Amino acid sequence: MKLYRTSNGPYVEEAGSYFHLPEPSWDALVTHDDLHGYLLSIVNKGEPAKDFLMAKIEAPIGNQEVWAAGVTYYRSRSARMDESKTAGGGDFYDRVYSAERPELFFKSTPHRVAGPGENVRIRKDSSWSVPEPELTLLINHCGQIIGYTAGNDMSSRDIEGENPLYLPQAKVYDGSCALGPCVLIDREPLPTSTPISLEIVRDGRSEFSGATTLAELKRAPATLVEYLFRDNSFPFGAFLMTGTGIVPPNSFTLASGDRIRITIDTIGTLENEVVQGS
Repeated sequence: MKLYRTSNGPYVEEAGSYFHLPEPSWDALVTHDDLHGYLLSIVNKGEPAKDFLMAKIEAPIGNQEVWAAGVTYYRSRSARMDESKTAGGGDFYDRVYSAERPELFFKSTPHRVAGPGENVRIRKDSSWSVPEPELTLLINHCGQIIGYTAGNDMSSRDIEGENPLYLPQAKVYDGSCALGPCVLIDREPLPTSTPISLEIVRDGRSEFSGATTLAELKRAPATLVEYLFRDNSFPFGAFLMTGTGIVPPNSFTLASGDRIRITIDTIGTLENEVVQGS
């Protein structure tokens, strides 16, 4: 089942039919004792809604924090090492890729998150910016993975590459994160064969495209969640981006007007336009 947050409240989709949920609060849904069972009861007993297409799909977030995991794919490890080698930080990324403890960092508050069709931003003080397409976990307040969505971890590679300690500035700013278009609610983990693809369109043509699968993800999502919830509480739940396995070449940087399309099978496509920070 797919859960949407819209301008007309939340909807659940099952087999192409949409059902309007009587619970208007996104936070109440996310903290539901059995969200999957609750949504299933709506689908089995309710009448399909006819007004879903008239609603604006919004970012599927209420008061949840967004966190992220880094260097979870070998491709990401190699890119981070390359961009920071002149700063002497390359060895850090090789070590964290092999370490037991993952790299976890705070990514975004809700007001910095763009939804489907909204703008993501590149920093005005950055000359090398890229999107990072990532499977993103929705975790409830008990630390259980209850859903999956597509995420875009916008990154300023030149700022992080100058010094790894600049990572918060490279990662956290207005419009630096996008989520959507929905949350896939499933009690079962996604299969490792699940593909993730990225396309960047510039002036009507494909400027870059790439793909990977969850089989390339080095760390199990459940392990990342366990570390995130160590000595941390999330009363409204949290989102956790699981890292990227798709990195454009060093010669590429985003420009205003670019359209970023991130597709994860069974979830859908998250599309956003890039604007320059002011």
